[in-house]
This record gives sequence, C-alpha cells and structure tokens, in this order.
Amino acid sequence: MGLLQDTIDRIAPRDANLRAQARQRLEALIMPHWALGRLMDLAEDLAGITRSLRPPVIRKAIYTLAADHGVVAEGVSKYPQEVTPQMVTNFVAGGAGINALARQAGATVVVVDMGVAADISALAAAGKILSRRIGPGTKNMAREPAMRREEAIAALEAGIDLARQAAGTVDVFGTGEMGIGNTTPSSAIVATFSGSPVAEVTDHGTGIDNDQFAHKVQVIERSLAVNRPDPSDGLDVLAKVGGFEIGGLAGLILGAAALQRPVVIDGFISTAAALIAQALCPTATDYMIAAHRSVEKGHRVALEKLGKQPLIDLDLRLGEGTGAALAMNFLEAAVRILTEVATFAEASVSRPDA
Repeated sequence: MGLLQDTIDRIAPRDANLRAQARQRLEALIMPHWALGRLMDLAEDLAGITRSLRPPVIRKAIYTLAADHGVVAEGVSKYPQEVTPQMVTNFVAGGAGINALARQAGATVVVVDMGVAADISALAAAGKILSRRIGPGTKNMAREPAMRREEAIAALEAGIDLARQAAGTVDVFGTGEMGIGNTTPSSAIVATFSGSPVAEVTDHGTGIDNDQFAHKVQVIERSLAVNRPDPSDGLDVLAKVGGFEIGGLAGLILGAAALQRPVVIDGFISTAAALIAQALCPTATDYMIAAHRSVEKGHRVALEKLGKQPLIDLDLRLGEGTGAALAMNFLEAAVRILTEVATFAEASVSRPDA
C-alpha cells in the first residue's frame, strides 16, 4: 500500500465526544450564552480535532511551497517566472509578508521547493529551504496535462511526508505558496469541482488588466477542454490542471488530518489544494480551518464547496501563507477561552436562570 492510500485510510472524523464535552464547558462559561460566537465554535472544533479539552496550538508552522507553471507561457501573469526563485530567496532572508506575519504569530516558516524552474539547490544544501522537487515546473496545461499521474502522486506524498516529519514538533499546520501563474491552475481546479463557469472563478491575480483577464479566462477554458479533468477523481484533476505546490499542499493537508492536527488553509491557491484533498478524502475536511476570504472571487466559490466559513475577511490577496499566519492568533484565543475562562459554578456566580 502506498503512502497516499495509507494516509487516507488513517484519517478519522473529529471526535464527537470531545466536541460535546467542549460544548458543555463553553455553554457554562461566565458570560451570556455563546457570547464569543465563532471563537467558541472554533474552540469546539479544536477539541474534536485534537481529542483534547486543552487543545495544543502553541507550536505553529506555515509551509510555503514554491513551484512554477508551464501555463505562464500563455501570458496569464503580470510578472515574469523568475520572480518565483527571487521570492524564495526573499523568504529565506526574512523580508516577505509571510515572514513578518509569522513572526507576529509565533510561527515558523518552512520554505519548500516543489518544482521551481530555476536552480535553487544551494539554498537546500545550506539547510535554508527543503527540497521535495518533482520537476522544473509543470507542463503547459493549455496544451497538455500539467503533469503525469505519477508526478501528482509524488507531489501529494511529498506533502504528506512534510507533515509526518513534523509530527513531533508542530501542533498547528498552515498552508502557503509561491508560484508565478498559480491562480490560473487554481481557477481551473475550482471550476472543475464546482461546475462554475471559468469567468466566475477567475480574477485578476497579480494585477492583470481587463484584456489580459479575458485572455486568462480563454486559456483556462482551453485547458479544461484539452484535458477534461474528472471532478470525481482528485488525482486526475491535480495531474491535468494542477501544480506541484498545489499537490504538495493537498498532501500536507491530508498528512495533518492523519496526525489529528488542525491545518489552517490560506487563500485561493491553498483552498484549491484543499479541494484536491477533499476530493481524495472528504473526512480530511474536518481538520481544515479556513483562515480568510480572499478578494479573488473564485475563493468564495471554493470555500462554499469546502463548506467552510473563513475566520477573517480583510481583502487579502497575497498568498504565501499570510492569511494563515493572521488566523493562527484566533486559534490561540479560542483555546484560551476554553481553558482559562471560569464557569458560573467555578466563579460562584449565579446563572441568569437561577
């Protein structure tokens, strides 16, 4: 049995008994009923995910996976492909948005080369990034499948391995990415799983103008017509219109679920990866926490397909894991509510119905 199937087989639903115990305590806290709203919902979820009334959430890591995309040759991005390795170097230097927000959240940033179309092996050799390289970027999905099915499995299993390697050191996983052009495969993935017209799940990405947007929609439509990805087969969708970093993130999500750890899903590209993970193992959705709602209009459709309500809505559209870093603060807040706020009985305060 391969690592992918073994991991899927080990993913169990959240613990209903621990969720019930958490709800019982939350309902007895010294405040009007459910007065802290969705933070209390989150605390209940975390208890079920971690099988604990004191959910561990202190050790946080955001995995920023980088890879390139052959479809960039179609002119779908405002930025050239060499920006991908340049940004990886910036992550290592600590000067990117994700670095600043991860520091604020007390999270480690783990940068992973899944398939950057440049030689960044020196960074891996120096221990500054991890290499789980599948190849030098995907093929041009507008003309052929983005990758072979075997490569899709390798990307997924690389992500699973990242989670397994961190089993003893990470309580909360966060997803992030870097790859010029990666909103294009993400839109293709969301269109495939949702059945929505491409124009309704595609946006301006890094800031393309209206003419470029119309061209981008046509490229995605052509990609779907050429490849005909099967929405009932998550592996087929990933192989035909996905990306190496998207596959790695989907694998990381599955790996976190198998470990019974929460995984905070960042923005549009990360949520496309979450749809792949959901297609491969619907139960894995129990372990996903949607960080935020991106301004990318396809993100709303993707979140609806996942059945997730995001924690924040701040008009973010950077990626890298920045939304996940911000949302990790809310996980700590939710656990503090569950574990530190007294109940009416503990505080010797009369209940409102006494």
